[in-house]
Amino acid sequence: MADLEHAGIVWRKSTASGGGNCVEVAFAETSVFVRQSRDPLGPILSFSREAWAQFLASAKSGN
Repeated sequence: MADLEHAGIVWRKSTASGGGNCVEVAFAETSVFVRQSRDPLGPILSFSREAWAQFLASAKSGN
């Protein structure tokens, strides 16, 4: 995967994060990337924007 830091990708952590066990998300044109904040050089998950929206809707509804 391309070096996302140099591709203009900005990683964000939730303002509700605490205790160090957090994930960070970054948004690209067609994808959403997720990584563990304690291991920024580790694995990165990639989701379509549609899949990410479905995940968020499900999480917000408690399903």
